[in-house]
Amino acid sequence: MNIKKGDNVIVTKGKDAGKKGKILAVFPKENKVLVEGLNMKKRHQKSTTRGGKGQMVDIAHPVNRSNVAILDPKSGKPTRLGAQDVNGKKIRIAKKSGQEV
Repeated sequence: MNIKKGDNVIVTKGKDAGKKGKILAVFPKENKVLVEGLNMKKRHQKSTTRGGKGQMVDIAHPVNRSNVAILDPKSGKPTRLGAQDVNGKKIRIAKKSGQEV
């Protein structure tokens, strides 16, 4: 999987299509990523004190990896990733602009 925690991505499909966010976590075995503030779902939460009120909280849920694309650092548009060898170290580059991601 070529997406890492901290990458800026844009959602390409689904109810959140076109929205941008930052990767919070990556789940390679499930082929999913958790994007900050996207794919929000309501969760009922019990009260922490006896006799207190419960509440509903919004929690971000994972999105399939195929539904997100890396943002180009220069133009801010979706791009693919490539690899380049610099001083014996492999770095990730954006295919559109050639800049390091």
